[in-house]
Amino acid sequence: MQQTRYDIHCAAVIGAGTMGRGIAMSLASAGIEVLWLDKDAQMLEQALGVVADTFAHNVRQGRIDEGEAAARRQRIRPVAGYAELAEVDLVIEAVYENLALKQAIFGELDGVVRAGAILASNTSALDIDAIAAVTKRPEQVLGLHFFSPAHIMKLLEIVRGAQTDKAVLDAALELGRRMGKVAVVSGNCPGFIGNRMLKTYVSEARAMLLEGAYPHQVDAALQGFGFAMGPFRMYDVVGIDLEWRARELAGQGQDDPLVQVDNRLCALGRFGQKSRMGYYRYAEGSRQAEHDPEVDALVQQIAERLGYQRRAIGAEEIVERCLLALVNEGAKILEEGIAANSHDVDLVYLNGYGFPADKGGPMAWADAQGVTGIRDRLLALQERFGAHWQPAALIERLAAEGKRFSDVQEGRA
Repeated sequence: MQQTRYDIHCAAVIGAGTMGRGIAMSLASAGIEVLWLDKDAQMLEQALGVVADTFAHNVRQGRIDEGEAAARRQRIRPVAGYAELAEVDLVIEAVYENLALKQAIFGELDGVVRAGAILASNTSALDIDAIAAVTKRPEQVLGLHFFSPAHIMKLLEIVRGAQTDKAVLDAALELGRRMGKVAVVSGNCPGFIGNRMLKTYVSEARAMLLEGAYPHQVDAALQGFGFAMGPFRMYDVVGIDLEWRARELAGQGQDDPLVQVDNRLCALGRFGQKSRMGYYRYAEGSRQAEHDPEVDALVQQIAERLGYQRRAIGAEEIVERCLLALVNEGAKILEEGIAANSHDVDLVYLNGYGFPADKGGPMAWADAQGVTGIRDRLLALQERFGAHWQPAALIERLAAEGKRFSDVQEGRA
């Protein structure tokens, strides 16, 4: 008989890297027992130490008392193999972004974990249906995309596959509530809601580097608009090498002109804040980003090698292009039913990507500008920069009907 309710009391986490640690802490802090597995026993041991230190720090900060810290620690138990996960209610896989590896893990889990358990991937961009396809329970497979650091960041993207059962989505939403997350359901597409939109935003930022801007100018313009940090500061924080390594693993994308600055920085060992050099410099023990003229020279050198005629680019153009790239992709996401409504898109950007709260999110900002005006500005960019600026069909329709993004529900206005 089909199970109609999934109660989550005990969960497993696969992977003891940065994401796995944050997810394990989020679950334990919500009162859920956690079995933790990593193929590297030493890494798992170190991760348990980091978790204990984090809970101790929370005690020192007065956020929890020692009794609660002890209870959270005791809820997390390391295990040595898949067989020990047989009776859990939920498994969250949090290994690096490689589809074949994730499929191998899910195939193994499917044969070991009890029939009524949910299997989730923390992938930030990969195809949930391709992961579900290796199991005999695709209706119990979904994405749970936590944002780093997972025990601090509020956003949780819940990704529904083509066959994900509604009761499984309901259980995930309830889990998100228990963990204190802002949970948003996304359809399955490359990058889901947040990273799919981010790709267009970052592409414009990278294009403007080649056309004439410098990283600190782009970041200053967007921080002036109200973003918590600009795209190049963001890459320094998360690690420039993550996307670089993903391109290497996939064997594609490294020739794209837009990533040549990133590639050169990584070749120089400038991975970001963690190596004290990325787009910016960082003094020993400091998170303060310092402008580095060497990076400006590198940007100029690469742009000239690629044949760009550089020009001065002002803050207004930087903000216009980055924001309208977000809005146009957000409109396509709404049109395709990947997001249920514009408010969900805004929740993702407010809680996961540092969009200024006083602007309400990219789609609310666009509604305040007026959809007709947004369409006209996109058409002006299309004329100047090419076909990728063509307004989404939804924007054309809303402008013609005098409607707003907030009028769209489940892909229909």
